[in-house]
Amino acid sequence: MIGSARTEPGAASRPAARAPIDRKRQTSGNEARARAMRAAISVIAEKGTAGLRMSDIAARAGMSTGHILYHFGKKDRLLLEVLAWSQADLWTRFQQAADQAASPAEKLDLFVRFYLPRHPGDERYALWTQVLTQHHDEAGRQVLTELLDGWDERLEAILREGRDLGQFTDVDLPEFTVRAVAMLSGLSEDVMFGRPRWQHASVHTFALSALERELRPTGQ
Repeated sequence: MIGSARTEPGAASRPAARAPIDRKRQTSGNEARARAMRAAISVIAEKGTAGLRMSDIAARAGMSTGHILYHFGKKDRLLLEVLAWSQADLWTRFQQAADQAASPAEKLDLFVRFYLPRHPGDERYALWTQVLTQHHDEAGRQVLTELLDGWDERLEAILREGRDLGQFTDVDLPEFTVRAVAMLSGLSEDVMFGRPRWQHASVHTFALSALERELRPTGQ
């Protein structure tokens, strides 16, 4: 039987030997993967996906094409791999900032800042645009759905906390979340396009003010 190797007397009481973890090597591997991911985001935002080559990413990352293939595997998985990494990185930084926030209102401010692109051509948002225009199989669609739902879940958690503390009015959380994210997505497209209306106005201030007006408790 596979896995039924003979055991010597007394061996069962001894813990299985484990190879020591090379923390330095593990950290180095994580850093290399992050470098590869950042390079891929940059190249995809700049060149799109039609003529994307692994060698382009390798050159941008200062790595060999073999190393890039090691981190991404097949090219057809590239976009989803990069997007998933990008979102995980973004959400980690968002959570670190939110953990330091003093109130749900501050967390809402952070959510809006992290959701909106920083400027026209923002690489992370450009990556989303590239990915959403591709054809995906069921597995790919599931990955994208989970990433999109991740934004909704984070916003709902902030709204729920504010409502429970009496700092936000009692809104329909799912319905408000859908409208809020739709508004932020529309504003994001404006920013990426570079619409003149935002050259002398803050899209962040506009979005946050719109949300706060609806969330402000009666009488305040």
